[in-house]
Amino acid sequence: MKFFLSIATIAVYATAFLSLVACSNDKSIAGIEIGNPSIADSDTTARDTTAKDTSVKDTSVKDTTPKDTAVKKQPALPLVADFSIDYSEVNLKALAKEAEKDEPILLDSFSLILTEVRSFSSYYYTTLIVDPVVGLQLWPYEDSPNESLEISFTKGSLIEDPFKDIDLNEEGYLKEMGVGFKPDETMAIFGRILIDKKYHPFVYSLSNFQTLMLRYHYSQIDTAGGKANLSVVFRVKQFTDGIDFSSAEIGEDSVIHIDSKYNSELWNAMNERFVTSFQPLRYDYTTVAGDAHFEYVADIWKGIAAKKGENTIINGNFSSPFTTDWILMNQFGGHSDTTVLLEKGAKERIMQVNVTDGGKHSYSVQLIQENVALIAGVQYQCIFTIWSDVEGQITARIGSYNTYETIGFQEHVQVQTTGQSVGITFTPEVSDPFARFELNLGGSERTFWIKEVKVLRIN
Repeated sequence: MKFFLSIATIAVYATAFLSLVACSNDKSIAGIEIGNPSIADSDTTARDTTAKDTSVKDTSVKDTTPKDTAVKKQPALPLVADFSIDYSEVNLKALAKEAEKDEPILLDSFSLILTEVRSFSSYYYTTLIVDPVVGLQLWPYEDSPNESLEISFTKGSLIEDPFKDIDLNEEGYLKEMGVGFKPDETMAIFGRILIDKKYHPFVYSLSNFQTLMLRYHYSQIDTAGGKANLSVVFRVKQFTDGIDFSSAEIGEDSVIHIDSKYNSELWNAMNERFVTSFQPLRYDYTTVAGDAHFEYVADIWKGIAAKKGENTIINGNFSSPFTTDWILMNQFGGHSDTTVLLEKGAKERIMQVNVTDGGKHSYSVQLIQENVALIAGVQYQCIFTIWSDVEGQITARIGSYNTYETIGFQEHVQVQTTGQSVGITFTPEVSDPFARFELNLGGSERTFWIKEVKVLRIN
């Protein structure tokens, strides 16, 4: 169900970027341990420590199997997008199903104007300073800011050449792709509805929508064949199932008009389903009245979030090759490296973090995993085993990757020289598909061993 885009080896942290995201006096920014004001208030290194550390470091987590560990530029990952309609039951892995003769509703003409394409990425491996909330505009390009494209869903539009200068490997670790639309000049979807074994033409007005942004989770994007293919599919079953058209008023022109004036109840019901029928992870749209709406799509979110008893941490036993799941962060004078070991006499793999310079703070060295999907009000338990060659305290935390606020928990853990299991139960107050689990291991020179990291959904 879950996988990560292998976008790049983490290699370079731009000095200006770190100065912005890790050195701010804002206590919600990276590096500040939320809930520990004494650390925040005594942080006097924010102005100069990172700026002096300009050496290029390979901070990627390494496996011990022989390999060439030289940093290499990843091949380009161009973006292509296709736009279509689908008449099947909602099945995200199935190929789109064509219309059959007895479909209860057929779409004859449906177009939107594509206004923008955005990526929403993690900060790592990028020299760009990007607001993670608004993302990075990939298209239209700066030299043609007003460019737009008419997209026909009924004819099936494939967009490749206009995106030829997009390389997603240069934009950080991809989390979401966003596509922005507005209605075309027809402001409507045209089709036919089957009532009493006879098809009646209908016109569904899109006048309720001014703009919309659909945001697709990285796991919804196909990267086979060296391209990132974003499929934007409008699912007719999702749009119309459960709606009773039998009482629809047919106009004098023999057309069923569905808008604010005619068949308004049907119009409101279809308005509620229109955006979610694209099946993104989440969306936002603005109505013609200027009202803004933002929400997750329930069934997509359900497929991404962990089920009861399932571990939402990816590769928590360190058995898979590392791509973007585990990230080692050195900052504020901290220096460390990692190795994955096979535990003697067992098949369990252990993450060894060798802190050669602890820096001045616990967050000078961080072992991080983002993309931990958490649901508000659901109880979770974080479990991991850890020990060190030197007894001392670390900080375990789950926060937001884009605001760095604590949204799960923050606990100070006393680490012993023998293995101990740590268990922390928590209930997040907000839903977040990209929560950030971190172990803050800095502050002193020592070596840690970590295994079996889990964030389990327990109800």
